[in-house]
Amino acid sequence: MTDETRVEWRPWGPDAFAEARAADKPILLSLSATWCEDCHEMDAETYAEPRIAANLNDGFVPIRVDVDRHPRVRERYNMGGFPSTVFLAPDGHPITGATFIGPEGMRQVIDRVREVWEKKGADAGRTPRALAGDLPPAGDVSPQIEAHLAGQLEVSYDDAHGGWGDAAKFPLPRTVEFALKRDSQRALRTLDAIRDGLFDPVEGGFFRYADDPAWSKPNREKTLESNAALLRAFANGYRYTGEDAYRDPAVETARFLVESLWTGTGFGGSMGPAAGTDYYLLGEDGRENAPGPRTDLTVYAGGNALAVDSLLVLSGLTDNEEAREYATRTLDRIGEDLVDGGVVTHFNTGGDSGESRLLEDHARVVTAACRARQVLGDGRVAGQPYLDFAAAVADTAIDDLFVDGSFLDGPSDGEALLSSPLRPLDGNVEMANALLDLAALTGDERYRDVAKTTIDSFAGAWDRIGVQVAEYGTASARLLRDPLLVEVGGEAGCDLHRAALRVADHEALVVPDADVADNVAIVSAGTASVEATTPDELMQAVSSVTPDA
Repeated sequence: MTDETRVEWRPWGPDAFAEARAADKPILLSLSATWCEDCHEMDAETYAEPRIAANLNDGFVPIRVDVDRHPRVRERYNMGGFPSTVFLAPDGHPITGATFIGPEGMRQVIDRVREVWEKKGADAGRTPRALAGDLPPAGDVSPQIEAHLAGQLEVSYDDAHGGWGDAAKFPLPRTVEFALKRDSQRALRTLDAIRDGLFDPVEGGFFRYADDPAWSKPNREKTLESNAALLRAFANGYRYTGEDAYRDPAVETARFLVESLWTGTGFGGSMGPAAGTDYYLLGEDGRENAPGPRTDLTVYAGGNALAVDSLLVLSGLTDNEEAREYATRTLDRIGEDLVDGGVVTHFNTGGDSGESRLLEDHARVVTAACRARQVLGDGRVAGQPYLDFAAAVADTAIDDLFVDGSFLDGPSDGEALLSSPLRPLDGNVEMANALLDLAALTGDERYRDVAKTTIDSFAGAWDRIGVQVAEYGTASARLLRDPLLVEVGGEAGCDLHRAALRVADHEALVVPDADVADNVAIVSAGTASVEATTPDELMQAVSSVTPDA
């Protein structure tokens, strides 16, 4: 039980479900997060109301779950946002659910759930469609997938305000990156809208989303994952334009990560609203004397790997030494504390460990290690060369999670719906792109084959994939074209290497310390190959061999 609520919360686990079965009571599952302003408001308004709390404590088994610490629970019970308020049968199957519920609404829901429970008992629960066990519709990767998603960039675009969709606006950084190569005007205009609407001008960093189409009502929550992803998107915006309007937000976001989320060995997960004050509406002077935001300093594997990748992209494009330093330190923390024999653990702090073998964590660690090889050179993490480390993490995911042509989000075991397999499209796409990086950098086609099978396994529904998962189009396009590879016969940081990292194609791959002649760069795509010995020649070589987009 927290200070803000009178509800007697149990942690997620077998004991709570056993209690519900023994008492023949339904379960109230509350999905919450440190950064979630509405979650804290619901605690203060609804769960702190004495009669509601008494009803929940007497008639239900209340379970509270931190969605950052339990991503598999989050993905199976999310009602469309947080807080998610879900009533379950004792076997974990949902009876009904919603997001935020005020006091009067909660009284009504409690009465309805009791009525249903009295009539149906344990049969009141149902299995969500996504967990019914059906495989996604398979097909073949074809050019129409990229073309469809490129078309969705126009169809779903908000011409009045920038971004995609006509309701609450999420920044969709991976969609922006897909658009940078295929619809640069809309991509850059969206970055402008995100910067103007969501960027914190005092402390840096981006708020998670806006509550309105015009980006004018930011929901003042900052998470590591959204900031790391936006840092990379803005850095890539700078890559394509050379404009400080995109470079500066990326640099300031890196500064925010270091100054506000750095724990000494990694980045904490989030900063939420400050208790009892409109902290983010204050200027710099006002914030100095105000209570600070609620901060989750848990070092999560996936979020930190994403930060490594983004900071290294920024460093490669701008020679930002601080970004390089903190990326290196963070990757070392991941390798030493969160990866063991290729198995990634979600978090490990204060004697409390999270789950292992989560798809998203593995995908992001592979991507981060591949980026380290490209930017930092022929270095090591946890005693292994970067690419060996990446291969071990990828191999574990393939061995343990690659089932019937696509990846599960984690091991199919645990309480309630955790035992039901889930094949998230976004997680599969992220892993497929990570494997394509690894295949190009190692020359091991096995990783490309797994990536292709993964993307094929969803291709039967290509016309139903929307702009929110535009990264599926990136993976599809990469499978149909030879990778653009720049191998540099010089150490990381030499002029040719620095020029290679600035190539105006964020999907290109760079290998410093390569097995080619000193002071020579080999630019290749399939059978096309051109040598270069100066940065200018390298840029010309890239233009001459770049596959048609």
